[in-house]
Amino acid sequence: MISRIALVGSAIALGACASVAQATPQDAEAPLAPPATEEMPGPADGVFPTMARGTADMIGLEGESIGSANLLDGPNGLMIRLELAPGSLTPGWHGIHLHATGDCSDVGMYKMSGGHVGKMEGGHGLLNPKGPENGDLPNIWAGADGSAGYEAFTTLDTLGSLVDEDGSAIIIHESEDDHMTQPIGGAGARVACGVIK
Repeated sequence: MISRIALVGSAIALGACASVAQATPQDAEAPLAPPATEEMPGPADGVFPTMARGTADMIGLEGESIGSANLLDGPNGLMIRLELAPGSLTPGWHGIHLHATGDCSDVGMYKMSGGHVGKMEGGHGLLNPKGPENGDLPNIWAGADGSAGYEAFTTLDTLGSLVDEDGSAIIIHESEDDHMTQPIGGAGARVACGVIK
């Protein structure tokens, strides 16, 4: 009995393999090729990619200028690039977030920048199944001399929404964001701020 079941099973498996083997590349569905440039909609069709640009002058704990941020709004998300001078941060990883209010006037505290863009109760963190919040970003690394270069891409927000009536800010924290712990991933105090314009 067992040998008959095994034979039938083998025959079915061989038949399936044979039908796969007989398939030719013409039978397989070809992947769609991207449209030619001349076929893509453009300004003549009323389609304009924003490619809007924003900037932020970053200031440190004493209110001194420590660098700059550039933001570029692309068709599928927002590119953020920061360049910070030596001595700007302590060496190592730091949490960095987009905050809901464009205000860095309380130098050294930077609480006037409010909470994260898109703040959700229990939703902070890029690794959080309940999140992430729109303002969550990957950490920034500062070298031994305290300088930092950073580039990150996010699909969670647009420049247009960041430069709304009350603006937005880029905040860097004293410690690393673990992307899970509430409410800010254990990133600690705010040590740098830049108003997005």
